[in-house]
Parts: sequence; C-alpha cells; structure tokens
Amino acid sequence: MQQAFTRAGYQIVGFGKPADLVVVNTCTVTAKGDTETSKIINKIMHINANTKIALVGCQAQTQKEKLLALPGVHWVVGNAVKLELPAIIKEHLHETLLLTPPIPRTLFTMPSAEADDRHTRANLKIQDGCDFYCSYCEIPYARGHSRSREFDDIRQEAETLVRAGHQELILTGVNVGTYNDNGRTLADVVRSLEMIPGLLRIRISSFEATTFPVEMLPFMANDHKLCRFMHISLQSGCDKILKLMNRKYTTDEYAEFLLLAHRTVNNICLGTDVIVGFPGETDDDFIVTRNYLQELPFTYFHVFSYSDRPNSKSRNLPNKVTPAKIRDRSQILRELSRQKRAHYLHNQVGRIEKVLFEQKKNGWWHGVTDTFIKVKVESSGHLHNRCLPVRLEQVSDQAMLGSLSTNEDE
Repeated sequence: MQQAFTRAGYQIVGFGKPADLVVVNTCTVTAKGDTETSKIINKIMHINANTKIALVGCQAQTQKEKLLALPGVHWVVGNAVKLELPAIIKEHLHETLLLTPPIPRTLFTMPSAEADDRHTRANLKIQDGCDFYCSYCEIPYARGHSRSREFDDIRQEAETLVRAGHQELILTGVNVGTYNDNGRTLADVVRSLEMIPGLLRIRISSFEATTFPVEMLPFMANDHKLCRFMHISLQSGCDKILKLMNRKYTTDEYAEFLLLAHRTVNNICLGTDVIVGFPGETDDDFIVTRNYLQELPFTYFHVFSYSDRPNSKSRNLPNKVTPAKIRDRSQILRELSRQKRAHYLHNQVGRIEKVLFEQKKNGWWHGVTDTFIKVKVESSGHLHNRCLPVRLEQVSDQAMLGSLSTNEDE
C-alpha cells in the first residue's frame, strides 16, 4: 500500500512525524487489538490535531460506526477494498466516508509487494478468510469466507520477491491449509515455488492440523526447500473446551498428527497457540491442557488470554473465568513454554545448521535456521542475506550463539 500512495504522489514519512494523512491497519482478533487502535489514534492527534486518519483492516470491517466517531477519523475502509485506499481518498478527500462492502467469496489477486532490501525473508499471502466459525473468533466476520489467491498470481509475486533478493518466503493466510484454486492445493503451491531459482526456503506460517496435506511431511523431511517448522493451532488441550470452542478435531486427532510430524521430520520445530480462560474452563480443565502441552513434543506455544469479541458466540457462554485466574494460568503456560524452548535449544548444541543472516546488531550477526532458531555469531565479514553453515555452540536466553563452520566470514 505504501508503494501505491507513493505512485499517487504522496510523500511517505515515518510514524511519529507530522503528517497530513495517517493510515492505520486495525486488528480485532483480541480486545487488546481494539484498545491499541484507540491508543494509536490518540498519539496521532497529539502530534498533529489536524491530521486526517484512514482506518482499514479487520476492526474497520466489524466496528465501522464506532470507529468513524473517533477524533480525526475521516475514512473507515473495510478489507474488501482497502488496497484501493489511495483512489478512495482522492475521490472523497473532503468528506468522511464509511466503506465496508461485503467480501466476495472468489479467487483473488494482489499487487506484488515492493522491494525491501532490509529484510531477507518476505511474507507471501496465499489465502484469506475462514469458514470454520470457532465460537471465540471474529475472523469470518472481519475477513469473510475462506478464499484463495490465484495460483499463477502467487507464483508471479514469488518470482518478483526472489529477484529482489528475498531467499525465504513465508506463506501466510488465515487458514492456509484450506488453499484451493480449481483443485490445486497448498502442496501444489509449495511444489511450484520450489522450482524458482534463487529461492532457498519456503516456510508455512501457521495452519490447522486437519487441513495440512500429510503427503508434504516426507517432502519436508527430505532436504527440500520447505522449512522444518510447523505452527499448528491448538487453542486447548481439553476435549470439553475444544467442543465449546467449535474446533474441528479432538485432542487425540491433534496429537496423532503432531506425533506423525515429529517422527517423520528430524529435528522439526513444533509450535502452537493456546487460549487461556475460555468460558467454562475449570481448574481441572486447565490442568488437562497443561499436562497435554507438557507431554507432547512442542518446541514452544503462544499463550493468549481469552476476551469476548462483539460477534463471537462464546461471549454468551456462562461461567466466565476471572481476569486474575486467567493471568495466573497464562503465566504457568508461558513458563512451561520457556522450559520447552530451552530444552529444544539445548538439544541443538553441537549441530551444524544453515543460518540465513538478517542484520548486524551490537557486534553480532543475527539470523535464523529453517527450524526457526534465532542464532547470533561474531564475524568481521558482511553476512547480510547470506545463508551459511553455523555450528550451534551455546544457548543464550531464547536464542543460540554459534560460529561459522567454514572460512566464509571474510
């Protein structure tokens, strides 16, 4: 979108500097996202009370009237047309506008991302929306039904990003495992991208266990470009809570897939998401989840505090969990996650892994392995955007220290 505004004749300035127009991409997955929108608007108006604000994204789609009433907000534009924002503002420059049309359930295309030589990895959106309607979630209302990006359009942007120097592409979407363009699936997308010269890695951001093509596991295991990394959404390790959440699997089915991935792909990094304090979650239910997370070979988990969302069905459920109890339970799981990650990292000591280096900071070159281990090495050479073998030598908090295992640091 920044590139589109530049083409339209706007001068882009950094956040915090005075501006005539500010665009805010809103989020509504959690109550915190809603609150952040108000905080950002207050900061903008404090810098320049005459700034005109355009709000786009998920909160703009679901809470449009509320947002349009906020100070400084002139345009509220939903997800279906947010990429057309420069033209929309030009046409309605001197009026307030609320534009949130329904999101069509069709294949879509996107303009290629602008070149960014600061980063070695790039996101590549292949899918949007969701049809699962989990009881706690607003995504189907904010992003629409599940829909896929045109297969050839994905390939075209991928080639553009690789030509610009990006060596790792991260496939993103709300529910990427449901990708389908006339029978072509996520597996077909990966196979197509593997053929692009100069692309070293393909990483899948996150997915549902029931949607992942199982035939891709051996593909991941056999030294292809597909990273040995999976972030598989769980949300609860208790079947009672999963049912209340309207999730599409049982804990046994989830564990079966996770263990298959762990057996098939050597040294795979396995992460997940967990929601704490869902309505009706008792102390015993929480213990079941904690034990489930403890027993399975997770590398880490992201812990989220449950919050009622305006359009979610769970907001009407009884037996709400108190904020204090949610905080206590979240802390327990975050500590368990830290222990899990530390265990995984200690098992990496002595291994030689390829590291894609991103930046030099405080005298150290920082990069990541395909298993998403953050690595720091000392080198007098220029390692930006180089993928080099590194001997992992020492755990340092949630990262590892290493040394180049060849003489490629000149």
